[in-house]
Amino acid sequence: MKRESKDRMRQAVRQAYAGIAKRDAAGCCCDATPSCCEAPRASAEALAGRVGYSPQEIAAVPEGANMGLGCGNPQAIASLRSGEVVLDLGSGGGFDCFLAARQVGEGGRVIGVDMTPEMVAAAREKAHAGGHANVEFRLGEIEALPVADASVDVVMSNCVINLSPEKGRVLREAYRVLKPGGRLAVTDIVATAPMPDKVRNDLALLAACVAGAATVEEVTTMLRDAGFARVRVEPVEESREFIREWMPGLHLEEYIVSATIEGVKGMPE
Repeated sequence: MKRESKDRMRQAVRQAYAGIAKRDAAGCCCDATPSCCEAPRASAEALAGRVGYSPQEIAAVPEGANMGLGCGNPQAIASLRSGEVVLDLGSGGGFDCFLAARQVGEGGRVIGVDMTPEMVAAAREKAHAGGHANVEFRLGEIEALPVADASVDVVMSNCVINLSPEKGRVLREAYRVLKPGGRLAVTDIVATAPMPDKVRNDLALLAACVAGAATVEEVTTMLRDAGFARVRVEPVEESREFIREWMPGLHLEEYIVSATIEGVKGMPE
């Protein structure tokens, strides 16, 4: 893929999520097509509940942190422990970061990275207002993380890596910043069937978590090529139900599904 195409894709994603941050909108697809935006919008709370968050988790975060943008719950597979350092790729309004901060406690730390200035500003405001001293948000691209080598215990992400035109680079960066034995815990969209060209080439559908999806096999290969061991990519077939509602009439559930994605950074010899 040419650099101009990658830059155009990143700009489309950045603009879409800047708009969501400004309006505090809910739902992954709401800037993608008129049909989506004309449909009745579920609340962010309802959307989070459908992808696996408990009512207690949803109620525990600062107001506005949950924007209803996820396609799963990476907290459920991360097995976070007290004192750990956690990195969230594409942290948005900070929903997963604030939940992770509760699990790692005052002795731990959570870092959110997002390429959209409006999202980072909104998340920082919530962290400051809520006195969340163990949470910080950094502006940056997930293909070039502003994070030191071997400095985090867990890398999480929720429906973001599929937005990148350089997914392999993202996973190599995740591997770089993890400590030996560190864990990758991701929920994301993967492709289960070839997409029509009108879907694959639509920049709006890229920003809507759809057009950029890689297959299970491709994701598995990228994880192993990055160096990860104990790789698992598990499609969640039940997710087709809520994916069907993202953009009624496009039958996206025939091409994509949510998946849990895991890996471990090997220990040095």
